Amino acid sequence: MDLQAALLLVLIGFGIGTFGTLIGAGGGFILMPLLLLMYPDMAPDVLTSISLAVVCLNATSGSVAYARKKRIDYRSAAIFAVATLPGAILGAMATSVISRHTFNLILGGLLIVIAVFLFLKPGQGAYAKGTLKGKCVDRDLTERSGEQHQYRFNIWYGILISFAVGFISSLLGIGGGIIHVPALISVLNFPIHIATATSHFILAIMSLAGTVVHMIQGSFWEGWQTALAIGIGVVAGAQLGAGLSSKVKPKGIMIALAGALLIVGVRLLFT
Repeated sequence: MDLQAALLLVLIGFGIGTFGTLIGAGGGFILMPLLLLMYPDMAPDVLTSISLAVVCLNATSGSVAYARKKRIDYRSAAIFAVATLPGAILGAMATSVISRHTFNLILGGLLIVIAVFLFLKPGQGAYAKGTLKGKCVDRDLTERSGEQHQYRFNIWYGILISFAVGFISSLLGIGGGIIHVPALISVLNFPIHIATATSHFILAIMSLAGTVVHMIQGSFWEGWQTALAIGIGVVAGAQLGAGLSSKVKPKGIMIALAGALLIVGVRLLFT
């Protein structure tokens, strides 16, 4: 890899790290389509391994920044992270059996569905009332700024959602935040800023598991230089994204996320 190509990848990583951390999605949903367009002849499992490694670096860097702001719900994150691991491992193992065309169609369709969902139900707790039955838990969290959050959700819904997120995100290399953040907000009634921070912490653990599987299978080593170059930019961008999150209105975050997903999803379907 020459210096010019490496610098371009670092800049791409910086942009992905900034936006991905701002909306709590890890950036994989942006990076994976970009990789598909930039490397049309590369196998899906190699591209997935690159994306997951970058998501891991992004989520870890962003989590450090969010931890300073005291926005992470660690109790919920620990439970959900454990729930994602079996799915993440299975998803990473399944990637190698999907053709490139099928991979594009699945990812594009999923992004469009999530985008439509966010446009129609951007508000917090859109479906929470229907899930407040069974084993519910209460959370009380105070940010470093002094803002206090109290919310209640069904823990089993969170566990089931997290398992599915782990499988889909590792299968497609998108990190899972684009599914987890909307679910935490609309289904589990998390405050938006707490959802983005908590999702990032979960992503760091989940994407690490998927990356390790790809390392063991050998697919990661074919693209490790690309992952490293993008990762350098992502780590820096994640710090900026976490800082900007306090200045962006919650609804603006959701609309930005939906718009980005729709554009990328449509582009993939017609690749």
